Amino acid sequence: MLLDEILAYNKEFVNEKEYEPLRTDNIPNKRTVIFTCMDTRLVELLPKALDIRNGDVKMVKNAGAILRDPFDSIMKGILVAIYELKAEQVMVIGHHDCGMSHTDPAAFKQSLMENGITEDALNTLEHSGIDLDNEFSGFDSVEDSVKESVSVVRNHPLLPSYVNVHGLVIDPATGKLDLVTRG
Repeated sequence: MLLDEILAYNKEFVNEKEYEPLRTDNIPNKRTVIFTCMDTRLVELLPKALDIRNGDVKMVKNAGAILRDPFDSIMKGILVAIYELKAEQVMVIGHHDCGMSHTDPAAFKQSLMENGITEDALNTLEHSGIDLDNEFSGFDSVEDSVKESVSVVRNHPLLPSYVNVHGLVIDPATGKLDLVTRG
């Protein structure tokens, strides 16, 4: 079982003090917050492609690097990194071939129901003000999606004027970065 493997590895990791070269504090060395996608291809590729190491940046992730609501937990993380942890710039980094591109909310709802989520549960969410079509809709253009997320951050009423917000797209195969918008 994977959990048992992880726990066994962790015990050895701690016993051998393999954490020592990774020690740092909670202030990002490069004074940067990166908001990106949770895609598995980016776990090691993105830091290496950007020359970032443990302690260099704050990293916030979600499905598709999509930020539509200026008051959701992603924006909360960005603001905490700025005001409490001394970050001075934000990089929104989407990627080509994203699983959120061209997603279909109706198909997603169908998948929920096929996996045991009831119509009543879906209705409860919608009556609570959660728009599933908006929450689970993707995008057609990663560049446009990055611009939209950048705009939400740049136009946030609590964002200090000194913070630059950049938008980029990374190729998940090569790590090549394309600048979409410079802060």
